[in-house]
Amino acid sequence: MSLNDAFALQVLKTAEEETQGWKMLINNQWVGSRSGKKMASVNPAYDEVLAEVPAADGEDIQLAVDAGKAAFPAWSKMHVDDRAKHCRQFANAVRGKAKELGMLDAIDSGNSFLSMVEDAKKGAGLHDFFSGLGMEMKGETIPTPGGGLDFTRPQPFGVIGRIIPFNHPISFAAGKIAPALIAGNTVILKPGDQTPLSALWMGKLIQECFPPGVVNIVTGEGAVCGNAIVAHKEVRRIAFTGSVETGKAITRAAGIKTLSLELGGKNPLIIYPDVDIEKVAAAAVAGMNFTVSQGQSCGSNSRVFVHSAIKEKFIEAVMARAGKIVIGVPELETTQMGPVVTRRHYDRVMSYIASGKQEGARLLRGGAHAPGKGLEKGCFVDVTIFDNVKHGMKIEREEIFGPVMSVISWDDEAAMLREVNDSDYGLCCNIWTNDISTGLRMADAVESGYVWINGHGGKRFKGAPFGGFKDSGIGREHSITELMSYTQIKNVNISY
Repeated sequence: MSLNDAFALQVLKTAEEETQGWKMLINNQWVGSRSGKKMASVNPAYDEVLAEVPAADGEDIQLAVDAGKAAFPAWSKMHVDDRAKHCRQFANAVRGKAKELGMLDAIDSGNSFLSMVEDAKKGAGLHDFFSGLGMEMKGETIPTPGGGLDFTRPQPFGVIGRIIPFNHPISFAAGKIAPALIAGNTVILKPGDQTPLSALWMGKLIQECFPPGVVNIVTGEGAVCGNAIVAHKEVRRIAFTGSVETGKAITRAAGIKTLSLELGGKNPLIIYPDVDIEKVAAAAVAGMNFTVSQGQSCGSNSRVFVHSAIKEKFIEAVMARAGKIVIGVPELETTQMGPVVTRRHYDRVMSYIASGKQEGARLLRGGAHAPGKGLEKGCFVDVTIFDNVKHGMKIEREEIFGPVMSVISWDDEAAMLREVNDSDYGLCCNIWTNDISTGLRMADAVESGYVWINGHGGKRFKGAPFGGFKDSGIGREHSITELMSYTQIKNVNISY
């Protein structure tokens, strides 16, 4: 084991002990897979195996469904305020372990330690948020001709399947179960194949804060474990965050079920010539999520459309900021940017960089393995910026999910807008201008579900619905809309 940070080693040892050797949590009990099969979780900074976790299949998912079904009647009949007490207790427990959970995520995912500590707190905060919204799950009364009463009641589905990706492990594991639980459902949580450890260790806090069977945590390959959840006839509501390809596969496998899909993005940052160049350069670098997840974020502004009048000064400012990013092993507090999540993903990102060069884009910086002592074995991609990117290039059209920014020059607004909208994705857009009319006009015109004007991707607020158009997904998160999506509406008609 190449880890030489004492705190990281202690966290790994404690987590393994408290999960009884990295077992799954079903009905508040630690269990291995029925088949005995396991899969490896790898530290991408050293490309070494950290742990082996159960590789669940349909038999294990059936046990989790049975546990969720058994817990559902009591949990769903509990007053929402009492469910909220459990969720708030859990939120406090996560905050109390934020440093430890953040370190485990750092060595498992490659994301920097301090950013993952904040991620744990963000996940906890969603329980506070949705706990406060619980009493807003209201029906409505409907006028009836000739007398009588017609009203609706939101009711939970039962067992929910919640499948999350690798890029924000503890934030997503802790936070994305909150609305389903407050709505009265029980949950089967499946973390990303590549980063299962913090979700499993979170099971210790689940045991302390929730009745048996309310939250069940399973691990395994998406094609087997994830598919078993999606296809199970008694899991009537599926929520997935991840790639478009997997989202399409889930849609095919689910059948007639209620789905929410938060998928990919190829998000434009549109820059007009009237802006403060230093401010927009700072927003462009922050919005690429170099120092949060190595650009492995669906919200990254990876297509930068900058007006030709200020392009050179903008690039100069961006290059200066990008050059200051500290790349290092993720367990160190000084590290701002770590490795991408796996060797396979490293090779994928590098193939996109190669295609950018081949198609004629101008490489301004990066484009190779990140330099630095101690980084040689890991999956470190240097901060990469391309200029002279043309519409239709592979790096402009496809989601790379890595630290690669493409700069595209524009003069004609109408032509630029056509290129912005000529994408299969429609998740986010960021518009920078000091003309409010221009900003609002373009916000209406872009085909994106979430638009910032003079902001960046790090500025998202609880209560503001997040989700995309087109292939970027179905449904909205972090709002009353998401809470209600975990209920189904029953109509009751009474005749006098």
